[in-house]
Amino acid sequence: MSIDLAAVRAIDVHTHAEVPRQGDPDPLTVQRLDAAAKHFRSDFPRPSVEDVAAYYRERGMAAVVFCVDTELNTGEVPVSNDEILEVAAANDDVLIPFVSVDPHRGKRALTEARRLIDKGARGFKFHPNLQAFFPNDRMAYELYAVIEEAGLPALFHTGHSGMGSGLPGGGGFRLKYSNPMHVDDVAVDFPGMPIVLAHPSFPWQEEALSVAMHKAQVYIDLSGWSPKLFPPVLVQYANNVLQDKVLFGSDYPVITPDRWLRDLEGTAIKPELRPKLLKENAARLLGLA
Repeated sequence: MSIDLAAVRAIDVHTHAEVPRQGDPDPLTVQRLDAAAKHFRSDFPRPSVEDVAAYYRERGMAAVVFCVDTELNTGEVPVSNDEILEVAAANDDVLIPFVSVDPHRGKRALTEARRLIDKGARGFKFHPNLQAFFPNDRMAYELYAVIEEAGLPALFHTGHSGMGSGLPGGGGFRLKYSNPMHVDDVAVDFPGMPIVLAHPSFPWQEEALSVAMHKAQVYIDLSGWSPKLFPPVLVQYANNVLQDKVLFGSDYPVITPDRWLRDLEGTAIKPELRPKLLKENAARLLGLA
């Protein structure tokens, strides 16, 4: 990778490639994004990986980018991991590619994970709600072992899901899978695998803080919420004991980094700690520093 840390002003650890660079997206993708736009009351963009690269380069930022492999549970065909890796390799001054492999794929998941690691994956993304599994289900443990052996981080969605919100039955997605306490077991059993708890973990915020405080390799990304809406307890710990373990993430395109950074100015997060939050912690986690 050729990211110049001195040249980028921030590292966004949570962005999505929503559509392929060529051809039409899966109709289920369109349906999901339409529902999310209605829930968030925002006609947000629907970027390809190349769009994400151009967007962040224009802003002088780097970004972790990924898709989510939910096909077995939802039927939705995501942007391919190979496309993520190929476009990221061509834009390695701004993009850090994570990949997504559903643990329900069993032995095939292990083969695919190893192939993607050999091809340049820098981390793995899991979404327990959309993939319908508890992170501490032993089904996933052989896959985690592959990730741990490679020394790569795993990022887990935690807390409430915007996907499915407002739909009858929540679109079929169950919130129970995303309690961060299920990730606590994973942190115990795979101490060599860095873990990111994605999002303020409503309604389990204090559980997430506890896991991050207790487990040395666990971080929290602050994506998916405007900083103006962060729970006071999250701001309290970000300013103190967890100042080295909180990460800037926007959840682009749902929330733009421009809005996130603008709203950060209205929070009680200490200005002197913002370099850690915006870049330094992520650079250390991702092996860029």
